[in-house]
Amino acid sequence: MLWETRNKTFQMWICPLVYSLVNYCNDVILRLCQDIVLLKAEVAELLFSSVIIDLAFQKHIDVDLHKLISLQVQEHILTESNELIKSVQVFLNALNELRLCHVMEKSSLRQSKRESTKNAKPSSYDSISRSTSVKARDSVAASSSMVMTTSSWDKVYWLTVDYLVVAKSAVICGSYFTAMMYVEQWCEEHFNGLTLGSPDFSHLDVLPNHIEILMSAVTHINEPDSLYGIIQSHKLTSQAVTFEHEGNWSKALEYYDLQIRSNPLLQMDGGSSTLSAEHTQLGTHLSHSASEEEMRAAKPYKGLIRSLQQIGCTHVLDLYCQGLTYRKDQFHYDLEFNELQYEAAWRAGNWDLSLHFVGVNSPSRPDVKSDHFNEKLHGCLRAFQEGDFDEFHSKLRGSKQELVHSVSCASEESTEYIYSTVIKLQILYHLAWPWHIDAETSQFERAEFYPGKRQSFSEPVIPTKEQLSWLNVDWNSILERSQLHMNLLEPFIAFRRVLLQILRCNECMTEHLLQSASTLRKGSRFSQSTAFLHEFKLASAGTGKQYSTLYWLGRLEEAKLLRAQGQHEMAISLAKYISQNCHSNEESSDVYRLVGKWLAETRSSNSRTILENYLKPAVSVAEAHNINNKKSIERQSQAHFHLAHYADALFKSCEERLTSSEWQAAMRLRKHKAAELEALVKRLRSSTKGEKNDYSAKILELQKQLAMTREEAEKLKDDRDNFLCIALEGYKRCLVIGDKYDVRVVFRLVSLWFSLSSRQNVINNMLNTIDEAQSYKFVPLVYQIASRMGSSKDSLGPHNFQFALASLVKKMAIDHPYHTIFQLLALANGDRIKDKQRSRNSFVVDMDKITAAKRLLEELASYHGAIIGQMKQMVEIYIKLAELETKKEDTNKRVSLPREIRSVRQLELVPVVTATFPVDRDCHYHEGSFPHFKGLADSVRIMNGINAPKVVECHGSDGQKYRQLAKSGNDDLRQDAVMEQFFGLVNTFLQNNRDTWKRRLGVRTYKVVPFTPSAGVLEWVNGTFPLGEYLIGSARNGGAHGRYGVGDWSFLKCREHMKRTRAKHSVKFVRTSGLSCITFSWRGFCNQLTGLRRDLHTHVVWLPVQWWVTLLD
Repeated sequence: MLWETRNKTFQMWICPLVYSLVNYCNDVILRLCQDIVLLKAEVAELLFSSVIIDLAFQKHIDVDLHKLISLQVQEHILTESNELIKSVQVFLNALNELRLCHVMEKSSLRQSKRESTKNAKPSSYDSISRSTSVKARDSVAASSSMVMTTSSWDKVYWLTVDYLVVAKSAVICGSYFTAMMYVEQWCEEHFNGLTLGSPDFSHLDVLPNHIEILMSAVTHINEPDSLYGIIQSHKLTSQAVTFEHEGNWSKALEYYDLQIRSNPLLQMDGGSSTLSAEHTQLGTHLSHSASEEEMRAAKPYKGLIRSLQQIGCTHVLDLYCQGLTYRKDQFHYDLEFNELQYEAAWRAGNWDLSLHFVGVNSPSRPDVKSDHFNEKLHGCLRAFQEGDFDEFHSKLRGSKQELVHSVSCASEESTEYIYSTVIKLQILYHLAWPWHIDAETSQFERAEFYPGKRQSFSEPVIPTKEQLSWLNVDWNSILERSQLHMNLLEPFIAFRRVLLQILRCNECMTEHLLQSASTLRKGSRFSQSTAFLHEFKLASAGTGKQYSTLYWLGRLEEAKLLRAQGQHEMAISLAKYISQNCHSNEESSDVYRLVGKWLAETRSSNSRTILENYLKPAVSVAEAHNINNKKSIERQSQAHFHLAHYADALFKSCEERLTSSEWQAAMRLRKHKAAELEALVKRLRSSTKGEKNDYSAKILELQKQLAMTREEAEKLKDDRDNFLCIALEGYKRCLVIGDKYDVRVVFRLVSLWFSLSSRQNVINNMLNTIDEAQSYKFVPLVYQIASRMGSSKDSLGPHNFQFALASLVKKMAIDHPYHTIFQLLALANGDRIKDKQRSRNSFVVDMDKITAAKRLLEELASYHGAIIGQMKQMVEIYIKLAELETKKEDTNKRVSLPREIRSVRQLELVPVVTATFPVDRDCHYHEGSFPHFKGLADSVRIMNGINAPKVVECHGSDGQKYRQLAKSGNDDLRQDAVMEQFFGLVNTFLQNNRDTWKRRLGVRTYKVVPFTPSAGVLEWVNGTFPLGEYLIGSARNGGAHGRYGVGDWSFLKCREHMKRTRAKHSVKFVRTSGLSCITFSWRGFCNQLTGLRRDLHTHVVWLPVQWWVTLLD
């Protein structure tokens, strides 16, 4: 059987198959390669897609290849019993090539699409495969008169194979994006639209096949939110998967247990019914294959095991696994269950586990997908502990070979599997390293030279911390690069704990337990973090270091964990206990800071106590232990920030109280009482002796009340000024010391400067900050800072706000001219508006700003005269280009540039205005650090629009051509620039937040550089095209609607319909009846058009992974 994969390697399967199929091909090149494919599996794999495509487009042939191949594929390839995973991958690749032929023929854009995707990432086999298949398809189409068209295909890939069958096989081999794409095709075919069908609320706990496939795919692609759009009903299976996907292992454990209890087929001994031994052997090997129902029945058990492991219930897990193993032989041949058992065993240090079931320990074939990592890791660790080198080296080498081969055969769509395999290889690398310890020539190396010698340790070797330093350095590097991806990181953490336990290195062990507890807490693995902290405290007590610095750090981590779990009062109490008993001056700063921060957030104490007893001492201790290292700098920065942030909050509270309506009412009452007191004093002078006593009592009472209110007001204002001084000084120190809080501090500090510019203490702080802080930190706000420049004639004193502001802008311009001077030039051109400009009076001109900018540019000429001169020259070019007069008939055409614009070349001191290059913190912008301006193209393209923007190409010194859009008109580009600046800030916050970073959320931005109020340049975003051009074509000749919306209204008919509707329902029909008629007409208009968003995503990409990326973007 050519198609049969049983007991065959990949070469044994593919070479004869392709050799036989080539006999039916018409392509001469394929026939010439027939003898080669019989000898080389790589060539056969390369040409497989081309052969299938050649066969697909043959019409008159004696053998019904379509039916024959479809039948064989369903029977032997796309089936769960097929263990030759690479055969499935090859066929999925061929099906994708057939799908592309279908897409290209439908879109009639073969050549343009091929050119636009030349730089696309190749498929999982080779980009040559795609180019070969396309050429084969084109050659068949060009040379043969007996060619079928793809429109006659039942499916998008020629073969009559159900989409769900293909999708399920794609999931098995790790092609998850392919699976989702074909499930979408299936839904469109069965439900006549992009819908998942009606929700299933039946009592049966079985999900529809397409839902189950989607859930399986989505949970393997590191996409956190798509699962919620797939699940339609509250079934136990879907809820368990959801909780596991969210990392809510406690709820997952509850639902998996409920699944087992609620299904009689899942009961153990004593249940209503049990499965016989013949029907409960769920092995993945073919000799012990199980039905789909039995495999589904085993999932809750495995899910329950995973949940127990993730929660950290190792004792319960051990007993549960033993019960499953010895009470029933249901799982004896289940490789996944055995792997879970071995994983639980090496994590718990149980080296006595040995599962001797048929097929489990048999040597794995390289072409068959198998996973014995945990079994072999368990064996390696056991051999390592016993000092048995031969056993250790054998299992280590076998495991490495298996992992490397699995990566080489893995689908590029299963990146999570590839990453996890890389982590496993790193685990094995770390496991091999300790064999080098405590020997001049390591035992590991000697064993490689003398493999016949059996090495063993007479007694355990306890390495020192210095000997393990390299492993610790490498581990810290892995920890940093993993970015708290806990699914990848947690197995490595558990392995290091076991390894250090075997090595009996207590010092490294306690440090690892503490570090791991912190990492697990940050990754929201609270149960495991608690377990590590408990083990840490036991280890500290065992070594007699209960009151060492490391011990108190562990207790502080315990307080952080309590707070992360919502136990705020307990966390604060523990932190207070630590502050009272910990005598380590280095760590006291963190303790005081955290107590003060938590008290402030929960408002559990008064502000004076928080400031004086915690936040200020935290700063004092951090400053007292000022060591020039990263940890000390970070500690000082944190202490200053939290003090400043809390003082700033108190300042805002005081300001709000002083401006509140209640305070204003109290001031009016105070004024009224003062007037009443003055009247009583006057009456007292002219009163009788009897009346004087009454007046004196009233006067005394009023004086007391006024004194109290005056004292309260003065105290409130003093507190406000004191809080302001603390906040300003703390923010300044934050900027001077470190850069962790730069974004938050700079924005808040500049806001305080602008809002309190009349206060001399604020101006003094501003001047001190400008002198001490690095100027690059203010560059993100250069536009807002420069825009506040103006006349200083109304300011008092030489050191006024305008002086300080000009000093800051001048420092930024001297240090970072390429990020500052363009803003000053735009301000200096604030009165430059084209004479023929419509709405000329709508632009506000501030002459004080213009004068201040010009004055500052004159001062900067002594520092960067040549740069400013070339910048002015380039700005003039762009202004003339933007204001270039065009004719209406020039729209969508290229127009030659005037000679005065084309003649400007090679401004080596000026960067390409829309090029993005980073701010240099050291203020060194040497030659080559940015692409400089080398001139514009000879012509521009006039775009559609009221203002007729021009698309121009700017040549950069890096050889790139930068497409730009020069605009001049009613739009104020300064507002666009501010919005793009805002979006850039949003991206910064999205990157700094873990949840949004994990989802890769961001706002697409482009650079906007205004030169005058009405003229400027915008960056043209590469790889994009106007939506209208996609829909109706650049010449309005059909576009996507013409290709895909067969029978839809044309663009002209749509436009005519809208005109008639507008004329019919004119201004006099603005009443409800008129609006309802317009709405009805609009809905009828929309019903005549087909939605094309899916076609945009499906038909402009080559690979399923690209299709998924376009959906997310």
